[in-house]
Amino acid sequence: MSHLTHLECSLCHKHFDADQLNALCDTCNKPLVARYDLETLKVQWHKADLAQRSFDLWRYRELLPVKQQQHIISLGETVTPLLHAPQLGQAMGLKQLYIKDESRLPTGTFKARGFAMAVSKAVELGVRAIAIPSAGNAAEAGSAYAARAGIKCFVFMPKDAPLINQRMCGALGARVYLVDGLISDAAVWALGQIQCRANRAAD
Repeated sequence: MSHLTHLECSLCHKHFDADQLNALCDTCNKPLVARYDLETLKVQWHKADLAQRSFDLWRYRELLPVKQQQHIISLGETVTPLLHAPQLGQAMGLKQLYIKDESRLPTGTFKARGFAMAVSKAVELGVRAIAIPSAGNAAEAGSAYAARAGIKCFVFMPKDAPLINQRMCGALGARVYLVDGLISDAAVWALGQIQCRANRAAD
């Protein structure tokens, strides 16, 4: 289904096994990016194939990281439209301004796309819990997809994050922790909690 081949460090380009659970690069601590076999895809895939597929995110499955269809966790990620905005475009000096309406996605923001893939891949790799540092929309999307997948979700949010996001995460079953500071502080706190749990599990 997927033409995913490996993960690659975004800085030092070190390769990692895409079928193993990885986080950041173990050499330079930078994010990993997915790499695909585009040469094979150019031969095997044809644009006409899309006409036979459902009008959703997963119609592009060859360039998404989930390898087996049974692991897809979906809330109905529709293909969202580009809306022409002539008046705003005129005010900005742009003749052809279009705005992509991502509010039609399940959780109301583009974050649904990333978490549909991230949680699906996590399930494929056997993950049973996820942790999300977020100031709002990402936490809500992650909580929704974790609930759909039936896995635990731990959310770390700045204390001044919007109340609606805090409550929505809780309503979706996530365990919400409020942290003093910014989202970067929430990320540090989340990583600390993950390391503590890992150490306890190893004892």
